[in-house]
Amino acid sequence: MGKDASTLVLLRFSGDIHIKARATRHQFVRRLLQNLQDALTSEGLPPRVRASHDRIFVELPPGARIDPLVRVFGVQSASIVEVRCTDELAGIVRAGTANFAERVRGRRFAVRARRVGRRDRIRVDPRDIERELGAALLPAAAGVDLGAPEFTARVELMDGEAFLFGEHTAASGGLPLGVEGRAVTLLSGGFDSAVASWQLLRRGVAQDYVFCNLGGIAHELGVLRVAKVLADNWHYGQRPKLLSVDFEAVAAELRARTTKRYWQVLLKRLMLRAADHIARQRRASAIITGEAVGQVSSQTLQNLSVISRATDHMILRPLVGANKDEIIDTARRIETFELSKVVGEYCDLVPHRPATAASFDAIESEEARMDPKVLAASVDQCHHFDLRDLGEEELEIPELEVTHLPVDATVIDLRGRNEFDTWHHEKAMWLEFHRALAAYPSFERDRSYVLYCDYGLMSAHLAGVMRKDGFDAFHFRGGTRALRRAEES
Repeated sequence: MGKDASTLVLLRFSGDIHIKARATRHQFVRRLLQNLQDALTSEGLPPRVRASHDRIFVELPPGARIDPLVRVFGVQSASIVEVRCTDELAGIVRAGTANFAERVRGRRFAVRARRVGRRDRIRVDPRDIERELGAALLPAAAGVDLGAPEFTARVELMDGEAFLFGEHTAASGGLPLGVEGRAVTLLSGGFDSAVASWQLLRRGVAQDYVFCNLGGIAHELGVLRVAKVLADNWHYGQRPKLLSVDFEAVAAELRARTTKRYWQVLLKRLMLRAADHIARQRRASAIITGEAVGQVSSQTLQNLSVISRATDHMILRPLVGANKDEIIDTARRIETFELSKVVGEYCDLVPHRPATAASFDAIESEEARMDPKVLAASVDQCHHFDLRDLGEEELEIPELEVTHLPVDATVIDLRGRNEFDTWHHEKAMWLEFHRALAAYPSFERDRSYVLYCDYGLMSAHLAGVMRKDGFDAFHFRGGTRALRRAEES
C-alpha cells in the first residue's frame, strides 16, 4: 500500500452474532453496519463500510485511528490490513516474507492462516501457507513457538484474496446497539449506574437516562459529564437523551412527612416511579439501575424486593452480583471513572440508622402520607438534554470549589446535629442543609461563605444557589474527610 493510501481495517463479528439464525443474523449485521457508519460520521470520517461473509471492511483515511470502531458493540476484534494480494501461494509467501521478516527477527513466532466464507472460492490450503511462510521466515527468527509466540503472522483468505496482518485489537463484543429494544437508566453519575448502563448497551439495549436531581446545578453538570462520555463513546447508532427531574420538592415532602429511617427505601421507590413515568413516554420496556446486593444499606434483598414493587416495568440490575473492584475496573475501561469519582452522594437523605429490612406494609403506610402530585409535577417539568449535541461550554461547572479556608470566610457545617457534635471545624457554625437553603437570603451579603457536608454534594448545591443570588459562596471540595485532612496537615 502506498504512503498516502487509505487504511483498510478488517472487523470480526462477536460470537453473539455468529450463533444467530440466518434471518436474525442478517438483521443484526445490518444494524451493526449502520452503527459503524454513525461512529465514523461522528468522528468526521467517511462512512466507507461493507460486509463480506463473517467480516466487515472499513476504509479509513491515512492517519485515522481505529478507536471508534472497536467501541461499536457487535465487533469482537479489529485488524489493520498490512498487505492485500491474490490467494496464490507463492505470492502470499513473497508478500508475507517482505512484510513480517523484520518483526520476527530474533523472536519466536507462529503463522496462522484461515479461510473465511465459501471454501470453493479459495484456491490455497491455509496449512500450506503456514508451512511455506513459516519456513521462509524461520532464518531470521529465534525459532517457532506455536503455543506462546512472541509474534504471530496472520493471513485470512476470502473470495480469491489474502489479507495479511500482525495484530488483533480487542473490541467490546456483545450485540449491536438497538437490536434488543429500549430502556431508561436511572443515572446518578456515580460508578455503578454508568457501568450498569454500559453493560446493557453491550447487550444491544438502547437507552435514555433519567437523573433525579437532589444536588442542584453542580450535581446536574457532574451527571451530564458522565452521560456525555457514555453518549459520545458508546451510543453509536442512537441519540440518547438525559431527562433531569428536579427532586428538591420531592425530597422536602419526604423529609416533612415520613420516618427518617425509611428515607433511602422511599427515595429509591420515588425515583423508580419517576423512571416508570418517563419509560412510558419513551416507549421503553425496562428500567436499568446500578444496584448490587449488599453494597449499601438500602440494597439488602428485602429492601430491593420492596423497592422493586414501585413499578410494573421490568427492572434490570446487571451489577446485582458484582464486587466494587470489578465495577471500578469497568468504569476505568469505559472512561467514566475520573468523572464519577467527583460526583458525590447526596448526604442529606442518608439517615444515621437506615432501615435494612423494610416491610412492604410499612413503606406503603409511609408513602400514603405523601402528596403524589409533588412527584408528578416534578416529572412533568423535567429538563431534556440531547447528549450527542451537548457542547463542552454547556458542561462547565461554576468555580464553586475551594480546598482551603480563607481567613475571613464564614464557615457553615450543613450536616445533621449529631454529625456536627461528633466533629466539626473549629471555625464552623451549624446550620442544617434544608434550613440553610431557606435561610440564606437573610445572610449578610458583604461576607464570603464556605460550606461543607459529608460528601460535598449538598454544599455544592447550596453554594451554586447562593452564587446565582449574588453571594460570594463556595463549597469545600471532598467534604468533611478532605476538610479534616486539610486541618491536620
